[in-house]
Amino acid sequence: MRILGLDVGSKTVGVAISDELGWTAQGLETIKIDEATNNLGFKRLKQIIAQYGVELVVVGLPKNMNGTIGPRGEASQQYADKLTAKTGLPVVLWDERLTTMAAEKMLISADVSRQKRKKVIDKLAAVMILQGYLDSKTSI
Repeated sequence: MRILGLDVGSKTVGVAISDELGWTAQGLETIKIDEATNNLGFKRLKQIIAQYGVELVVVGLPKNMNGTIGPRGEASQQYADKLTAKTGLPVVLWDERLTTMAAEKMLISADVSRQKRKKVIDKLAAVMILQGYLDSKTSI
């Protein structure tokens, strides 16, 4: 079963896909979105879902450090609801606290330039979200 992982931001959505066994996550792409015009990237996501035969979507849920959900978390919940309505697929919200910061640190330690980091940070965060979800399923 293929699983899609998404890191939803206000301007982009990082996209990752699992392997067919559900063990590893690979980054696919970053989709530009515009919340103001309601262009949320669903057309491209539907193409990816069809291409890979995706059966489940994991959307990162940014929580505050105390576990509460702020405005970005609420936006991710709304995105997940709209995605379910558009695709009919089940969507799991996955705690993504600190994944973007961890992705940034990983890229800095790999000596990736600031310009290149901007292009891949969301995709890497999506990989980390999806891999966290996959790891939680294999450790059961």
